[in-house]
Amino acid sequence: MKRRDFLRSAGATTLVSALPASLSAAPDPPTSEERTYTIPLGIGMEEYPYPYPVQYLPLTIGDRLHRMAYMDVPSSAGGANARAVLLLHGKNFWGEYWHETIYQLTHAGYRVIVPDQIGFGKSAKPDDITYSFDLLAANTRQLLDALGIRDIAVVGHSMGGMLAIHFAATYPERTRQLILENPIGLEDYRLQGVLPRTTADLIQDELGQTTEKIRAYRKTYFTQWLPSYERFVEVPARILLSGEFPRYARSAALTSQMIYQQPVVHELPLVRAPALLVIGQSDRTAIGRDRVADAAVRDRLGNYPQLGKATAKALSKARLVEAPNCGHIPHIEAPDIFHRALLTFLRQGDAA
Repeated sequence: MKRRDFLRSAGATTLVSALPASLSAAPDPPTSEERTYTIPLGIGMEEYPYPYPVQYLPLTIGDRLHRMAYMDVPSSAGGANARAVLLLHGKNFWGEYWHETIYQLTHAGYRVIVPDQIGFGKSAKPDDITYSFDLLAANTRQLLDALGIRDIAVVGHSMGGMLAIHFAATYPERTRQLILENPIGLEDYRLQGVLPRTTADLIQDELGQTTEKIRAYRKTYFTQWLPSYERFVEVPARILLSGEFPRYARSAALTSQMIYQQPVVHELPLVRAPALLVIGQSDRTAIGRDRVADAAVRDRLGNYPQLGKATAKALSKARLVEAPNCGHIPHIEAPDIFHRALLTFLRQGDAA
């Protein structure tokens, strides 16, 4: 599928699925705040289009076989020796949202690997395993081994930034460069007054989700909500309607516990690879802010202008790029700033 056609089809998905056939051509479709969904989406997102072919890596976790989805997109210039870039998604996201970044990288001569981690996107959603960044990093290393990739530039957004930090600290010989885009976990939430919750309570939170709650939270990621962002509501809202949603909810609760219980901020001094941070300055994302009793402490959480500077100091070789008037996802909300910084940094590494 051509990039232009994919963008058109992805943007049209919401409008078509949300409206009865008799209204699909109405001149005034409902706004995103009014939109509801009636067509279920399986928890493996089988019907949801990705911009490039999706393959699956079999993984044995415990005594069960699971499948990890990924895209392996070659450089548009061809050649088997193109340098590789790994894109790691956030908790409330999936590989498809990297489509513009994939396009930019492949047209700059890079091979791009985009996994959906176990528990996310088109990958398996086991609800009976212990999720950990050790596990996700090991799965990612196994994928690189299967693809014959020795070292790679690692890009991580949000929760993917936590995974990228842990991967770089655990497998320094595999990490050529590290790029962090508004990663969560730049502060230890446990030490910032965020109270723990039982997994059972987190499961109930997930089971109690609604389209309205999902949309309200997703809107906090952006400085200005655009119709094209509705896809970040459509997918989880339609999964709510799936017969397998309870399993999805349990898996999502377990990965929330992973984020809370396994901070990676303390691993920053262990990272040896050259690093780039691209930080949206309007972002205030913080896991568990609603579980902080003290209002003053609650307001200090997720201060990305401060967290970005502190993280750059904690890393031994880091460059910080601040994206003004940008929220949690610079590669979508400030794509020119993000991709310029990313490609410049990658080329500097290629020349070293």
